[in-house]
Amino acid sequence: MSRAGRPKNQTARREALVTAAGRAIAERGLEGLRIKDIAAEAGMSAGSVLYYYPELDDLVLEVHRGAVEDFLTARQKATDAESAEPVRRLRALIDSGLPAGPEDTLHGLLYELHRRADRSPGHATLMESLFAREVGLYALVLEVGAATGAFTLVGPAGDLARNMVALEDGHGLHIVSRNAGLRPEEARRLILAHARLVTGCADL
Repeated sequence: MSRAGRPKNQTARREALVTAAGRAIAERGLEGLRIKDIAAEAGMSAGSVLYYYPELDDLVLEVHRGAVEDFLTARQKATDAESAEPVRRLRALIDSGLPAGPEDTLHGLLYELHRRADRSPGHATLMESLFAREVGLYALVLEVGAATGAFTLVGPAGDLARNMVALEDGHGLHIVSRNAGLRPEEARRLILAHARLVTGCADL
């Protein structure tokens, strides 16, 4: 019985460590991340952290992977919560891509973890995958809108989708960096203005 219960317990401990490491990174940043900080967040000993993750980089990669999935799941749910009407779905998609403010933990965590992309193939792959999947979400909404006559696209849906994600990323970085000149509501207004131009839809 103990053998049967051990894998589940180990999985739970690994998940707890990933969550704790995510909190530690959000609070201290990657540069100041220490095993003892993660252990304190998880309520475990430093030895327990090293038992499950002998390499800190492996744990950080798991945090990144989890953050990407959480973010994409939230975006998909926000879009699916709307009706099939393309205008409402595009508005929801734009809203879900912007940080709520400087204290937005998930967005801040993603920006912090993306910094590893230039030094780690694993982190680079996650960043690339996130971008591609976000582009896919936008492209689908734009294509459906064009097919139903709600949108008159000024270019290929894929190209417009890439620009939308890039706009989100740029505005979002300023928001989490506490740029007082760009509040979330202002970023939303600017992105919606761009969306109206590229979709020909004044209702956005």
